[in-house]
Amino acid sequence: MMPGRMNSREVKRMMAQMGIKSVDMTDVKKVVMEGAAKDYVIENPQVMMIEAQGEKYFQISGAMKEVAKQAASTPQVQYNDDDIKLVMEQAKVDRSKAIEALKKADGEVAQAIIDLATR
Repeated sequence: MMPGRMNSREVKRMMAQMGIKSVDMTDVKKVVMEGAAKDYVIENPQVMMIEAQGEKYFQISGAMKEVAKQAASTPQVQYNDDDIKLVMEQAKVDRSKAIEALKKADGEVAQAIIDLATR
């Protein structure tokens, strides 16, 4: 039998004989693939899941759009003046090094002092 002349029912029957199952996923409304710099979005896609040899494969078709990601802004963390002064005094460093140590220690004063003292 020529593959070009098979109807969909015969194809499904042959796939079932080989242990391959396919399912149309009609309830999928959107597919989002996250990239490093942008996301790829397919609205109202046609999705087919194919299961063979214990693995699941997906065939997705539809109109895709690319969405650029916005740069995440790093929030400025304000440290208590008393904490900064304590780190400065105990580790005998200037203000900028004390603040840098507090950032690395996630605001933990004791850890910042220990980090500076072990340098």
